[in-house]
Amino acid sequence: MNQSAQTHTDGLVGTRTIKNTKAIVTGAGRGFGRAVAAALSAAGAHVIGVARTGAQLDEVAGELGDSFTPVAADAADPATPGRLMEEYRPRTLVLCAGAAPRMSSLPDQTWESFSQNWNVDVAQAFHWTRCALRLPLRPGSSVIAMSSGAAVNGSPLSGGYAGAKATVRFITSYAAIESQRAGLGIRFVSVLPRLTPATDLGAKAVAAYAERQGVDVETFVQSMGSMGPVLNTEQVGKSILQIATGDPQDAGAYLLASSGLSALA
Repeated sequence: MNQSAQTHTDGLVGTRTIKNTKAIVTGAGRGFGRAVAAALSAAGAHVIGVARTGAQLDEVAGELGDSFTPVAADAADPATPGRLMEEYRPRTLVLCAGAAPRMSSLPDQTWESFSQNWNVDVAQAFHWTRCALRLPLRPGSSVIAMSSGAAVNGSPLSGGYAGAKATVRFITSYAAIESQRAGLGIRFVSVLPRLTPATDLGAKAVAAYAERQGVDVETFVQSMGSMGPVLNTEQVGKSILQIATGDPQDAGAYLLASSGLSALA
């Protein structure tokens, strides 16, 4: 997608409340998923947080209290979405789980490392999105999938990551079409955050690209200044909340930078 086909939506204002509704967030133990869980919880939703690492979920539960239910499970397992969506019937579903790619150039990748994000990120998006359509979730529900700015710009040091994240976006757009065709009233949205060292995955990517350019991490981060200040996890959480409470007629995909959300045509 050409980045010129963007509309800034800094004024995107929530028109719906998620207070007293349920939300499922995958990858809720750390990074973007943890920030999203905190933002939705603060807005009054009861968040069911899914991650493979129970200790991380316990930390989140300690911070968010009774508004958070931890579920230790593999989000990419095809059995997980059906079980949890049937039990909790969320109004909001946010798919943040994903694998950390091996940061190395194409000649140093193996097919196993190159395809890792297809087996986790894409599999997760496919299984949860398919389940949301087949169950289906109630009309007015939102499914928000975390893609990546790499889906637009590429990422030559992360194997199949960029292609996998582009496919996450495609899956979300296909689901939106199916929801409309069947009159389900379920909104499907993908979000493409720009590269940031604010997460473990992003920090490794920044370090790898800094090394490739022969500069230190601080210098590389400063060189990213043309895109504005570095995106942080709190901004991601607030932006996902904006989408979850926004007008259902808003865009189906957004680029996310520190300056806010920009709709992608």
